[in-house]
Parts: sequence; structure tokens; C-alpha cells
Amino acid sequence: MKKRIHLKRKFSFFKKKINFVIFIVIILIIMIVLTLNFISLKVNPVLLDYAQMEARKIASIIINDAVNHKITNDIDIEELFIITRDTNNEVKTIDFNPIVVNQILTETTILVQSNLRYLEQGKVDMLNLMNNALIDYNQDKLKQGIIYEIPSGVIFGNSFLANIGPKIPVKFSLVGDIVGYINTNVTDYGINNALIEVNIVLELSEQVILPFVSEKITIDTTIPVALKLIQGSVPNYYLNGLNSPSFALPIN
Repeated sequence: MKKRIHLKRKFSFFKKKINFVIFIVIILIIMIVLTLNFISLKVNPVLLDYAQMEARKIASIIINDAVNHKITNDIDIEELFIITRDTNNEVKTIDFNPIVVNQILTETTILVQSNLRYLEQGKVDMLNLMNNALIDYNQDKLKQGIIYEIPSGVIFGNSFLANIGPKIPVKFSLVGDIVGYINTNVTDYGINNALIEVNIVLELSEQVILPFVSEKITIDTTIPVALKLIQGSVPNYYLNGLNSPSFALPIN
């Protein structure tokens, strides 16, 4: 009889212990769900804003550096234009040199794409950049593919807490090919003068990657290439028809 009572008490204690463990597990699951929900609603948008800003910044540095590299070392700006004149040496028409345009766009796009790929893979030593454009970045982190580290304290929105807490690494991955084209703007400049502005426009997509979330962003960057002042009688422009001074050439 005593043995039955002892077994019954032991079984009752064991049952209570199981119920307690189940209760603790349920509480933990609820806490995890609430924490993940809080991160999704409150934390991720803040962190993504910082990550996107830094991804755009570093992409712009690499794009500008690539364009400057090509213009400084490989391109003669005067060869960019084909100018025809009449017998009085007045400018009649201005057009682009398609060979030079293709060269600028193709080589610039290839250079930007390769540099972004190298940066994504942490191959910092293979980057083809002028004047050490990424000198302000932590080179050891870049070799790990980390372009930026966000202090977790920024989620509180308080300047005193902004730099506290563990650092959250930011990485990015280039999505698809880069699209490049030439954009021009022709404006009147004084009397019978025209100012031609030539820009390179590059469009690319990046996947910004955080430990908890990732998001695709599109980056459009416009880089001035040349300014040319045409003096005398204002000529006709055949950059892409008389009514549109812009010229777009896709990269194949």
C-alpha cells in the first residue's frame, strides 16, 4: 500500500514537472515570436535605412572613380564630338562619335561591375581604383565582404545610445548587369552660344544583406563627363533628333 502511494506521489511530481517544462517552452516560443515580430516591425526598417545609405555611398564612390579613371587615362574628350562647319567656318551640326561613346560606356561599365564584384567577394587588393578611394573604410572588414557595421544602438533613435551595442555587419551583392547610357543637356549660353553638358548615367541593382533581412535597391548615378562651349551661330544638334538633346546608347 505504501509502495502504491509512493509511486502515485512520484508520478504526480513527474507530471507536474512535465507540465512546468511545457509551460516554460510555451513562454519561450511566445517570447521568440514577439521578439521576431518586434525586429521585423521596428528594428529592420531602421537598420535597412542605414544599410541602404551606406551601400549607395560606396557604390557611388566606385562608379565616380571608374568614370574619372577612364576619362583621365584613356579618353580624349575632344574626340567625343563630331563637329561640321560651313564655308564660313560656322558650326552647322554637332554629333557624337559613336566609337568613342561605345568605348566610354563599355569600358566604364566593365570596370564598375568588376570592382563591385571584387568588393562583394572581399578581394580588396584586386580593386582598380584611383587615389585609394576607399581609404576611409576598414580594409580588414572589406576583405570579409563587410562594407559597413551598424551600431545596434541606432534602433533606439537616441543620439546618446547610437554607438552602443554590438555591430551589425552590412554586405551587398550586385544583382544583374549594369545599364549605362550617355545623357546630354544643351542650354543657351549668352548670345549665339550653346553649352553642351555630357553625362554618363549608370543604373544598377544591389541586394543589401543584413543578418536578419535583405532588400533589393536600385542605384542611379549621373557623372559629368564633359562641358563644351560652342560659340557663334547656334547650330543644329543631332544628338538624338532636333527636339531631344539626349542620347542613349545601351550596353549589350
